[in-house]
Amino acid sequence: MSPRDLLLALSIIVAWGVNFVVIKVGLDGLPPMLLGALRFLLVALPACLFIKRPALPVFWLVAYGLTISLGQFAFLFEAMAQGMPPGLASLVLQAQAFFTMIFAALFIGERLRASNLLGLLVAAGGLTLIGLEGNHVTPVHAVILTLCGAAMWALGNIITRRFGNVNLLGLVVWGSLIPPLPFLALSLWLEGPERIATALHNIGFSSIFAIFYLAFVATLYGYSQWSVLLSRYPAGKVAPLSLLVPIVGLASAALMLGEELSDWQWVGGALVMAGLLINVFGGRMMQRLRPAAAGNP
Repeated sequence: MSPRDLLLALSIIVAWGVNFVVIKVGLDGLPPMLLGALRFLLVALPACLFIKRPALPVFWLVAYGLTISLGQFAFLFEAMAQGMPPGLASLVLQAQAFFTMIFAALFIGERLRASNLLGLLVAAGGLTLIGLEGNHVTPVHAVILTLCGAAMWALGNIITRRFGNVNLLGLVVWGSLIPPLPFLALSLWLEGPERIATALHNIGFSSIFAIFYLAFVATLYGYSQWSVLLSRYPAGKVAPLSLLVPIVGLASAALMLGEELSDWQWVGGALVMAGLLINVFGGRMMQRLRPAAAGNP
């Protein structure tokens, strides 16, 4: 990867990592479902007037929007509103990699490798530690809601496997037309018209900044430039860079919000990261070790 593209990749990672702090800022002034509606409304409009719709049946576009956009962020925003720390959320949400692996085995018959299972077990141990420690530091139900968000992200990943080669930015923009109305319906149901009216009437600069950041920086900039990198390099070279997102998320939450995790949560987080690394790189390492072992007398 060229130095210029490496800087581009790092800018995306920073944008996505800081995204969790910005969500927390947005939730300080807006209820979670209303924040979701405003975010995706701003992503879709007016971008859909200038970006070509991906060549997909409406059914699959709706399925994508209901899982990766609505499902993932409805659970994530609610989890953070219920006390999930931003840095920890950025880490726990990466469980999507393991949900994707499990769903792929269940629904489309992909084979699980030994490295996948080992990574899953290590990460599951880390998530268990985080959940148990949540009794004292973070509400357990907030951890569970974040895992539900990760599962919805994973279902969206399985859906996108059916798409083949599709423009990622077009998919994100047109998929963002799906969530605003369901988000608004959830907001009316869970948050009520009075709370919505009060939040919009008293909306401050920080909430407006958060909405614009989530729509234009984290979503439109992030995914458009990520698709540029995927067009220039193999996916196997680009995708592992996303492992840096929770590191940026934890660091930015500590620096900007003073977020502190307990010792056991740090241990759990380290195990989750180790499991992700094993899942991504374990298969290649085992392939390299086999010829070396075969060559030994």
